[in-house]
Amino acid sequence: MLNILNCGGKILDLSQPQVMGILNVTPDSFSDGGIFLSVESAVAQARRMVDEGAAIIDVGGESTRPGAVAVTSWQEMDRILPVIAAIHRELPVIISIDTSKPDVMRAAVAAGTGMINDVRALREEGALQTAVRCAVPVCLMHMQGEPRSMQQAPQYDDVVTEVKAFLAERIEACIAAGIPREHVIIDPGFGFGKTLVHNLYLFKHLNTFQELGLPLLVGVSRKSMISAALGHPVQQRVGLIEQRLPASIGLAALAVWQGAMIIRAHDVRATADAVNMIWAVKQQN
Repeated sequence: MLNILNCGGKILDLSQPQVMGILNVTPDSFSDGGIFLSVESAVAQARRMVDEGAAIIDVGGESTRPGAVAVTSWQEMDRILPVIAAIHRELPVIISIDTSKPDVMRAAVAAGTGMINDVRALREEGALQTAVRCAVPVCLMHMQGEPRSMQQAPQYDDVVTEVKAFLAERIEACIAAGIPREHVIIDPGFGFGKTLVHNLYLFKHLNTFQELGLPLLVGVSRKSMISAALGHPVQQRVGLIEQRLPASIGLAALAVWQGAMIIRAHDVRATADAVNMIWAVKQQN
């Protein structure tokens, strides 16, 4: 596995785990929707996350939470392009675009994005070919179903085997299309078409994904699986974040212990501290 990724001219060092800060410029994302809609507030949050230790800022313009309303490419680009351009201009950080739409990918990379993070693993029409032309690293995520209905009745015979097989197939599709293997990152997609039991079993066996030989990204920050596992009631935003933070940090640490190299998180400082501490322990003989 290569330890260095060239992300549009900016280098991502994966000789040690890195934190990807989440920046949703949406009105309806599950934990931070509506907070960073202006360019000024979004850039301020990006700067804060970089100061706290984020190596990547993942910008999203469409919520993929269950039941979220779909948006057009034009709506998505209207939300994300001014933010990406401003971050690219003002901060020396790698920017990732969280999208499945080929035209959004093209526009985002032209504006300064150095990575594509696709919950549909480049399965939308034209997405794979667009990613080839964009020539930046891509993250392929597993999702069963579609975001609006994925949590209604997800089923697997063996969630680990099936998720791994899906990712292996998408890796080969990328390579066949012309994306270098060293430009591919994989994400098992916690919470995307998976029950609590599926998520927990997948986490228990997360280390097996190292067999695919590619950097592993894990995103579980503030997700509903935490409340489902711990029995927390759904609360308003501030209470929800406070309740889910300790478990989010615990899962981030567990992910790094099992081989994850990129942790996608809302709470960057606390996550970075946990990631770096676990990594320090892992480095001991």
